[in-house]
Amino acid sequence: MATAAVSVTCLRAVVASSSSSSSSSSCYFYSRRHLPTTSRTPKFAKPHFVSLPSFVASRPLVVAASAMSYDKEFAAAKKAASLAARLCQKVQKELLQSDVQSKSDRSPVTVADYGSQAIVSFVLERELSTEPLSLVAEEDSGDLRKDSGKDTLQRITKHVNETIATDGSYSASPLSPEDVLRAIDTGKSEGGSFGRHWVLDPIDGTKGFLRGDQYAVALALLDDGKVVLGVLACPNLPLASIAGNVTSENAVGCLFYAKVGSGTFMQSLDGSSPVKVHVSDIGNSEDASFFESYEKAHSMQDLTSSIARKLGVKAPPVRIDSQAKYGALSRGDGAIYMRFPHKGYREKIWDHAAGCIVVTEAGGVATDAAGQPLDFSKGRYLDLDTGIIVTNQKLMPSLLKAVRESLEEKSSSL
Repeated sequence: MATAAVSVTCLRAVVASSSSSSSSSSCYFYSRRHLPTTSRTPKFAKPHFVSLPSFVASRPLVVAASAMSYDKEFAAAKKAASLAARLCQKVQKELLQSDVQSKSDRSPVTVADYGSQAIVSFVLERELSTEPLSLVAEEDSGDLRKDSGKDTLQRITKHVNETIATDGSYSASPLSPEDVLRAIDTGKSEGGSFGRHWVLDPIDGTKGFLRGDQYAVALALLDDGKVVLGVLACPNLPLASIAGNVTSENAVGCLFYAKVGSGTFMQSLDGSSPVKVHVSDIGNSEDASFFESYEKAHSMQDLTSSIARKLGVKAPPVRIDSQAKYGALSRGDGAIYMRFPHKGYREKIWDHAAGCIVVTEAGGVATDAAGQPLDFSKGRYLDLDTGIIVTNQKLMPSLLKAVRESLEEKSSSL
């Protein structure tokens, strides 16, 4: 077959595997070199759907067919996540300094959760005032509107106003408690496959937050069901690599951000110069290390151990909370991330949307356990096969094989 380059900005490809035809909302992006070509480069006046050869159709693929740069949205997302992280840092510091704290007391994380969501909503509405705001988020104001929630609401409002004031770019009067409630409730959107929807986890990793450990503010934008940008603010993640659970640097606070077709960047939350990051290029699974959830309740660690053995992985797992794992993976701290929730659990889109594009734009691959792309177009939940696996393109075939074999063994032993 003769070849000619096909621009990634010309096509929106909907790829179907042999068992599925709904992979159009994956956040697994392929660059120009992966696209099939013909002797003539097609010229479209607007996005067209095209048929792809089986060697590509067997892999999840999304190609952005937008001439839009999302620059304004990107800047707003980075600002919103950074300010929300600032509020969370302050609340966590107060929690850790308290002499009467209890790990079972969820009030600090409640204040941070709601406050983070209110700030993100506020910033997006101010920065993108000409666009309707649709926000798919974890919290709503129901409990705060009860008499029992009044004191908590006052604390949230205080933290939100103090955080907004530190930015200095918003001169409006302080927000009232009712303003905060309205901001929180913008997160009631159901998302879907049409239009633009922001996706937010105001604090991903609440148990890590309470321990003084890893958590993230995770914000992404869907456009017609596809993840087009994502930001991860990870206040406690070291700027240096955490490979092997060891870091020689005390500086913490990372901001990861990615936009479709533009790669992934990292900078400190304090605003250092950004650096472009890339996933590990390890091709031998024996040399790989892998991330998994810190909490046993969040993933079947016996299954991930079985998969690691089949791959010949020698390094022990790196277990941390939240989508900080996606950020660490995007800069090559490890080569694999596996998540296999216990039966009956449904993954929410806010737990993976931002992390997914951060990894894929850094050259990684994110699929479910069957190798199908993660579909964020179905509403608030991810309907997927068994679990989520993330790695580089070299390791994905062997990882999928090990996953399949381990799942078959687990099933036959029941």
